[in-house]
Amino acid sequence: MLAEVHERDGYPVNWPDRPGDWLTPPSLVAAWVVELDGRIAGHIGLSRSDTGDAAPGLWSARAGVGVDETAVISRLFVAPSARGRGIGALLMARAVTEARERGLHPVLDVVASDTAAAALYERLGWQFLATVEQRWGPDRTVAVRCYAAATGSSM
Repeated sequence: MLAEVHERDGYPVNWPDRPGDWLTPPSLVAAWVVELDGRIAGHIGLSRSDTGDAAPGLWSARAGVGVDETAVISRLFVAPSARGRGIGALLMARAVTEARERGLHPVLDVVASDTAAAALYERLGWQFLATVEQRWGPDRTVAVRCYAAATGSSM
């Protein structure tokens, strides 16, 4: 399914040599999938802040807390054939609930060109923090939009 999402949407931007490892980075705390008709229809992960993450630093500076008090929502994707059923919002709610149960504030970043994902986060009430440039290789810089869940929000 990840290959299908990449082919259609260009996510992930850089196709990983080992997709299974990409889905389970060392910083991963938990992950969930949604099944529809016996097939995986969506995926989301919750991770600790990693060196390449911009949103945790932006949120911690704004909130006056340490980066270790954030959790990064990552690797969210929904099968093209399963879209329009609220699966992305369902996965987001599950990851946010888990972060809050751990006493962490959920944050995320998304490639600025992924307007559909940004629209989902904004529809769910996430706060836009900033757009920043990230270096994703020796010759590649990418603009990412950083978000934080609204304080006290379930999403």
